Amino acid sequence: MSAVTDRIRNPLAGLRDAIWHPTPGSLRALALFSVIVNAGIIVTGGAVRLTKSGLGCSTWPKCTPESMIPTPSPDHSPVHMAIEFGNRTLTFLVLGAAVAVLAAAWRARPRRRDLLWLAALQPVGVLAQAAWGGLTVLTDLHPAVVAGHFMLSPVVLIPAVALWVRAGEGDEPVRRLVGGRLRALSLALVGVTAALMVAGTIVTGTGPHAGDDRAERFSFDIVQVTRVHSLLAWLTVALTVVLLAALWRTGAPGAVRRRALELLALELAQGAIGYVQYFLGVPEVLVALHMLGAAVLWIAVLRVYFATRTRGPLAVPGAVPAQAEGAVPQPA
Repeated sequence: MSAVTDRIRNPLAGLRDAIWHPTPGSLRALALFSVIVNAGIIVTGGAVRLTKSGLGCSTWPKCTPESMIPTPSPDHSPVHMAIEFGNRTLTFLVLGAAVAVLAAAWRARPRRRDLLWLAALQPVGVLAQAAWGGLTVLTDLHPAVVAGHFMLSPVVLIPAVALWVRAGEGDEPVRRLVGGRLRALSLALVGVTAALMVAGTIVTGTGPHAGDDRAERFSFDIVQVTRVHSLLAWLTVALTVVLLAALWRTGAPGAVRRRALELLALELAQGAIGYVQYFLGVPEVLVALHMLGAAVLWIAVLRVYFATRTRGPLAVPGAVPAQAEGAVPQPA
């Protein structure tokens, strides 16, 4: 009891133990924290663009040619410099979370190789994201480079979400919880959602929120690219409805159906925000909410895909492994 009390009184000691002496629960909690901060950096990056602070720090890796930190400059307001530098600083939080997850996966006993690989991908992804962020500054926020910077975040989230899911599972052979066609449909849903996000970056690169008044814009017609984005959104919703109907018709496990229902609810909320922001002239607050929605939606669609299969329950000393509900043996 005294050890538990000490951890409550000293959160840093609890964090140290979670990393250096991880339990299955603490490893999964660290994995979830990594998912959250990787999603959060999408929103803070959007705040940089929406406040026109994208070139608040005029170079990279320094903030100015003379200094690593913001210094008075006639070209940029102190507020813009602080916002851009603050977002750069948050990268260290995301990197710290990735390193903590990697250390915990390494220290875990028994060591699970798949979790270790998924954890190792995360700091690599964060460093790549930081370097690409520098490229956006060095190219004066070229819209194609900015779009690539945004799309790196969903890529980094794939191993982060996979680790979060796998940390709560066992190491049995993969077993399908739904039929092969529904698995394929869930994977197609991931692909269409990715295309939807790419289209969203093109809309953003064509629209008014460039991050700086001097930044170049795509020369597309904003109405046309918005329509393409909207059509992909409706296709995503349609595929989700088809998946849901098939899951209910085939009696799929309740966990899979819940993930799909959550996804549909998020899609409808995200679509409502998208239409409202379009007709109101894309106000900054709604754009920020839409970016947050994009991150949460991506996590949700990955969870649907991972929910269609299982690796069995997490092994607990003294417990008898149970067959997952509705599991279908994975064919060789």
